Amino acid sequence: MTTLIFSLLAVFLYLGGSIYQMRCLAKRLAVNVHVLRAIGLVALLAHAGSLYLQLITEAGLALGFFNAASLVAWLVIAVTLLSSFRAPVLSLLLGLYPLAVVTVLLAWLFPGHGTLLVTGQGMLVAHILLSILAYGILTIAAFQAGLLGIQNYQLKHKHPTRFIRTFPPLQTMERLLFQFLLCGELLLTLALVTGFVFLDNMFAQDVAHKTLLSCLAWVVFGVLLWGRHFRGWRGSNAIRWTLAGFLLLALAYFGSKLVSEFFLAA
Repeated sequence: MTTLIFSLLAVFLYLGGSIYQMRCLAKRLAVNVHVLRAIGLVALLAHAGSLYLQLITEAGLALGFFNAASLVAWLVIAVTLLSSFRAPVLSLLLGLYPLAVVTVLLAWLFPGHGTLLVTGQGMLVAHILLSILAYGILTIAAFQAGLLGIQNYQLKHKHPTRFIRTFPPLQTMERLLFQFLLCGELLLTLALVTGFVFLDNMFAQDVAHKTLLSCLAWVVFGVLLWGRHFRGWRGSNAIRWTLAGFLLLALAYFGSKLVSEFFLAA
């Protein structure tokens, strides 16, 4: 019952934040950032309560597909709200709040589906948490790249919508994108290093595809950051490379979990 209360409260608040943003957009009103942050903070607290009850079990840490998705959504929103104090990223919440609603509901409806329990393995837990952190930051980068692509297209065709007009300038959006990419690449590096150093075999049959795809994503993001620093890559190049790297990472993490927990386990 407590899990249900926390989950429904988080869903209600995330929906409230989305409706508030959309109403402001429809009426051409400026969003009150303090109100939006306050809604997001309380929603995160409720979301954290439900996550704690779902993830922490007597047998260990439960990281099934839906629990992991809910945890990533929580992290993405937390980082976005924190970043909003230094950069204009609150527009990302228009897409992130509905995503959080879906993951919270699915985690509540299917709490034990495909649950992976981690007990007494500190470095394995560290590796998993670093992987989730990296995925969360790079998810924000992918959202940012998608919005940047829409903004770039509409400005080039001189038909910016009301939603696009709320965005910061292209240069600011690009700078934020590469800040997220750099942070995500560093976390992904730590996740891979801890995996290779402390796990028995990162190329074992059951995790080889995940390791390979994660390494390919690491290379893609690394090449993009190199191209930005030495070749001045930006615009469509940055967007394509970001989305390609994110797709590889999504296949590595959620793709492998989806197949193993829903299809192979059936």
